[in-house]
Amino acid sequence: MAKQILVVDDDDGVREIIQLSLEMAAGWTVVTATCGQEGIAIAKSHAPDLILLDVMMPDEDGIEVFNQLQSDPLTQPIPTILLTAKARMSERQEFMKIGVMGIITKPFKARELTQQINQMVGW
Repeated sequence: MAKQILVVDDDDGVREIIQLSLEMAAGWTVVTATCGQEGIAIAKSHAPDLILLDVMMPDEDGIEVFNQLQSDPLTQPIPTILLTAKARMSERQEFMKIGVMGIITKPFKARELTQQINQMVGW
């Protein structure tokens, strides 16, 4: 059965690239959200296999959204990978400490996205 991935990112272009990459390369189903609260609602109603969550968004940042997902028994078990333009090692280490499955740095290579996700999640 095809994996279902939830992409939460305020950038239309990034969401589109990720969606096309994952659907074409892996045959996964991709659901998208433009903000954290929409992402949380979709995570609760769709129970995706994975969440790709942008760190820098206008209303709530990805860390706040991740913490909300972790505090809800419905969404807590869903693996989450952060998308970030921040590539400093200290920030990456802080992100990993909070319990995310991995970090993908923007800009990423669309062709390598599926492979990166598979390695991080162990699919």
